[in-house]
Amino acid sequence: MTDASPPPAPSIAAVIVAAGKGLRAGQPLPKQFAPYRDSTVLRSAVEALAGAGVTRFAVAIPEGADEIASNILAGIDGVMLVTGGATRQESVARGLEALAADAPDLVLVHDAARPDCPPDVVVRLVDALAARPGAIPVLPVVDSMVVADGDLMGANAEREKLRRVQTPQAFRFGDILAAHRAWPGELTAGDDAQVLRAFGGDVALVDGDERLHKLTFAEDFVTASKPALSVRVGSGYDVHRLAAGEELWLCGVRIDHDKGLAGHSDADVGLHAVVDAVLGAIAQGDIGQHFPPTDPQWKGAPSARFVEHAVKLASEAGYVIGNVDLTLICEAPKIGPHRDTMRARLAELLDASIEQVSVKATTTEKLGFTGRGEGIAAQAVATLVAK
Repeated sequence: MTDASPPPAPSIAAVIVAAGKGLRAGQPLPKQFAPYRDSTVLRSAVEALAGAGVTRFAVAIPEGADEIASNILAGIDGVMLVTGGATRQESVARGLEALAADAPDLVLVHDAARPDCPPDVVVRLVDALAARPGAIPVLPVVDSMVVADGDLMGANAEREKLRRVQTPQAFRFGDILAAHRAWPGELTAGDDAQVLRAFGGDVALVDGDERLHKLTFAEDFVTASKPALSVRVGSGYDVHRLAAGEELWLCGVRIDHDKGLAGHSDADVGLHAVVDAVLGAIAQGDIGQHFPPTDPQWKGAPSARFVEHAVKLASEAGYVIGNVDLTLICEAPKIGPHRDTMRARLAELLDASIEQVSVKATTTEKLGFTGRGEGIAAQAVATLVAK
């Protein structure tokens, strides 16, 4: 008797709220259409959610902005434009109605002015919807809080119970659509979580992310358009054992040898060290967090995919590769005959020139597990520079 197939993943759509004027941002046009890094605010917001698994978008825009919005979002699949309403709640309601004809299972409601949404936030939100009809990302309040009494200090607020609310906010589609349809038109909703709670739905809290900062004032564009640091450095180290019957891959190059490296993926110890160095430079954890060895989809996977993923995350954070210095530690095989081929392949994966990539090799003078030929180790240093 075979096990039942797992249920299909829920379909996820998004309503992007981009109907405001954005005048406080000091831009020559509404802030959602303003340049942001090497794109625009609106396109960055949509692409971030598309990268997290969202397949359809209802984008609420100002009246008469169809042409500029269409140009900005050209080439992105699943986008429909909706003229926004007089309030945020009306804009969201129109977006939900536009999706209702082919209703998704889940929907994210997101401010276009938050263009940088880490995929991990979406994962946490979707997971929370298994138990609750709504979920929102929040951050703790770190400053002391008071309630204002005019221009005087009033009562103290209980900081421990307060949270800063971000978007995207996530909902089971049927619940949030019904809540918006039942919302009294004369009332103003601060956000969609309030709409759902007024309808009787529970809203779960998940960890947000500082990268979801909302672009509001002119100075936000100055700081958000540039990475916080112009140069970042990360290091990586990895080890794999040598075993008979395995292929030997080093730096994306297959090498003839009597043994190969054993591991869940292709066990390319050089590329794994480079991935950890790049991830470390942008403070995004390590290779095991992004590609868990317990996940069967990575069984035998080429490590080139891991490098490309790390470089993509670095680019999204505003950085490109400055240089990578990799050292392979082994008694055999000899690395020298393959060094230039390895450098060229690694440069290709890093979207860099070969002059930016160094591959070196050393032995341990027959000492330790590498000296005994039991495995190969690698250590890497990656320097990233702001775009």
